[in-house]
Amino acid sequence: MADPKSRPGTVRLAPSPGVTSDDASSQALTEALGSSFLLVRFCMLLLLAAFVFSCVFTVNPNEVAVVLRFGKPRGTGSEMLLKQGLHWAMPYPIDEIVRIRTGESKSIRSSVAWYAISPEEEAAGVLPAANGSLRPGVDGHTLTSDGNILHVRATMKYRISDPVAYAFNFRDATNVLANLLNNSVYHASARFTADAALYNDRTGFTDAIRGRLTQLVERANIGIILEPLDIEVSAPLYVKDAFNEVVKATQGRQSKISEAQGYYDETVRRADGEAKSIVDTGLVASNLLVQTIAAETKFFRDQLASYDRNPGLFRERYRITTVSEVLTNAPDKFFIPERADGQRRELRINLNREPVSTARKDPNAPAR
Repeated sequence: MADPKSRPGTVRLAPSPGVTSDDASSQALTEALGSSFLLVRFCMLLLLAAFVFSCVFTVNPNEVAVVLRFGKPRGTGSEMLLKQGLHWAMPYPIDEIVRIRTGESKSIRSSVAWYAISPEEEAAGVLPAANGSLRPGVDGHTLTSDGNILHVRATMKYRISDPVAYAFNFRDATNVLANLLNNSVYHASARFTADAALYNDRTGFTDAIRGRLTQLVERANIGIILEPLDIEVSAPLYVKDAFNEVVKATQGRQSKISEAQGYYDETVRRADGEAKSIVDTGLVASNLLVQTIAAETKFFRDQLASYDRNPGLFRERYRITTVSEVLTNAPDKFFIPERADGQRRELRINLNREPVSTARKDPNAPAR
């Protein structure tokens, strides 16, 4: 039934005569409660989804993760280490995720024994101004075994080999490693002289620092693998020029010694080669002479029977052979006709051509 007080064009339903106002309120309350429960259920689903997603985390490449449940690592042995991929853990504070980067090389620099230098000077490669003496409260330094002062700066590089030991054996592993590196620098400096650490035995000084550092790292069980060290050694700045001159003179001396040694070695090798060549040539000539004499001896012995039968014929043959060789090797040959009186001409053979002499010109002779 339409309400007569309603506006034209609007239809308003009047309550049925059998429905009371209490029933309408109950129905409205039921509908409101139903809508509220729906909203609560939706919110609970959202919270559940957010909780599930918050429990999923990703382990990136070149790193591992350890899940701490109430401060204690979850799992044992290799199961503690979670590698690359998706993993699940309870939200904080129940579980705590500790990420450890293992695929990169880390570095720590020890500057406690280095002179004071600003970052700007370090970047520009400029040395700070030298003072007249060492500033103990500002400039770091070490004492050598001969009582001298040196500046030493060491840079260590390492990789993590045992992530659990590196992350949980010490509160701050990098701080421990820095202290171990400082200890190694002071320990090695106290066992080397200034000259040895600066230029005479730089390799031995570096090996001493590395040996001490390796020993301390293994004793502390930090779980790392050491890589090559970078060691810088410098004399105090106010005497650095004098040390550089000593180093320059030492290098020049060593260069001259090396040059002389090289010349000596080259001369000895050349002399040995020439001596060997002369000896070899003499041996070859000696062997050739012996073979030639042996061949001639055999030839004369083979001709001995013919010589015994007719010595004159043998001498004539030998003379003809010799004359043939002489005439063959003579540069000039002349035909000598018989004399008119029938007498024999004297035969002369000039084996070597006489030098042609040029007439000297008299400088005082008149010009023609």
